[in-house]
Amino acid sequence: MTADDSFGRLDDDDYPAYTMGRAAEMLGTSQGFLRAIGEARLITPLRSEGGHRRYSRYQLRLAARARELVDQGTPIEAACRIIILEDQLEEAQRINEEYRRAAGTPTPPAST
Repeated sequence: MTADDSFGRLDDDDYPAYTMGRAAEMLGTSQGFLRAIGEARLITPLRSEGGHRRYSRYQLRLAARARELVDQGTPIEAACRIIILEDQLEEAQRINEEYRRAAGTPTPPAST
């Protein structure tokens, strides 16, 4: 792997670039919080060859959303479930929009 390959992966939202300590520091939370949302299956960090947890930017965004909900009083398990459902809904809407475009069907107006 060349240096150019390594730098290119830093633009990848799924590249596990952050250690647990750095991720907790960036989120302003504890390492225990990151372990808890992992146990709740919101995120599954990759492991380094030495067995250390590594987090991607995408996972950090999910963790930040979980922290926001927990800070508002939502139990951690419920916060994780909410985020998983929000993520699934967003993905389903994206797929539906792709199907509409492929079929030439106009997008329905957004509901308010």
